[in-house]
Amino acid sequence: MLRPLGALTLVALLAACSGDDDASSPASSATPTTVTPSPSTTPSTTSTSTTSTTSTTTTTIPTPPAPATIADLLALGRPIVLAHTGGEDEFPGSTLFAFGESMKAGVDMLDLNVQLTRDGEVIIQHDDTVDRTTEGTGDVIDMDLATVQALDNAYSFTSKDGPDDDYVYRGIRTGERPPPAGYTPDDFAIPTLRQLVERYPDVPLNVEIEGDGDRGVATATATVALLTELGRMDATVFSAFGDGVVAALEQLAPTAEISPALQASTDWVLGNTPLPAGQRILQLPPEYEGVEVLTPEVVERSHAAGYLIWVWPNDDALENQQAYLDFLNQGMDGLNINFPAQGVAALQDYLQQD
Repeated sequence: MLRPLGALTLVALLAACSGDDDASSPASSATPTTVTPSPSTTPSTTSTSTTSTTSTTTTTIPTPPAPATIADLLALGRPIVLAHTGGEDEFPGSTLFAFGESMKAGVDMLDLNVQLTRDGEVIIQHDDTVDRTTEGTGDVIDMDLATVQALDNAYSFTSKDGPDDDYVYRGIRTGERPPPAGYTPDDFAIPTLRQLVERYPDVPLNVEIEGDGDRGVATATATVALLTELGRMDATVFSAFGDGVVAALEQLAPTAEISPALQASTDWVLGNTPLPAGQRILQLPPEYEGVEVLTPEVVERSHAAGYLIWVWPNDDALENQQAYLDFLNQGMDGLNINFPAQGVAALQDYLQQD
């Protein structure tokens, strides 16, 4: 049974993959450090006392900071847990409420999708349209930010454990019911990327650029500009399905961490064609269009090449704690999942195994 790489092996493979002089690899000059597992943990100190009949000695051990950059994250030496769109089966996806609850659960990284509004704002939104999650209709590229943010982004959410008509968060955005403690109605709107980063300035992000062609390139351009302004480029992994958008990202941000696009990933999985230089984090489903992707051979070959695999389950039957643990036992280096607390629990179970 394959297991994820240990701390020393992972760091060695990442260094080998990066290369000492390869400017296209973002971690080539980074020095890995050991950090605590959860970015939601507040740095603190722990005191221990030993008492004898003659003296008392108190030792204060500083708690290392949580991983704030991708280099820090990859130096943990264990698999990581990502909250897919904030945990969309447990909370209304792509809301500040969902991201907040995911942070409370102890995830390592937040996963999100970005789009552009008509007035050029980078928003966190999975679909091109607002139809699926809100009470509105229409393509976000045809709406300005004020119009988008007036919508109730929890309107269509129902709990997976409740009845189909259990719209537990509907109406909080519009003031029809009170928000949960610690949140406001604005936390149930479609947020901007700036809002998320300003709320969680030290949390690594997995950012998928939505849209193909010119639309995707425009979104990539605005996103890179914003994260550069906010000083979070070294804390971001970029991805996109389209190879053209990934190519644009490589030009816009040559030192950024970028996951391979669909074609490059397919060429590696099916044809053993090495990934483009500097791309080392494969974000893959267990199967795609009827083809098993995460076979033991692919996992072993990927790790041997110095690549990491972050799995995103594309089957509801695989969105549970046992399935998450199974993925970890299969050798996954990251879980990009819809139930954050269950993912964290599965990781704890995994780390406690012999």
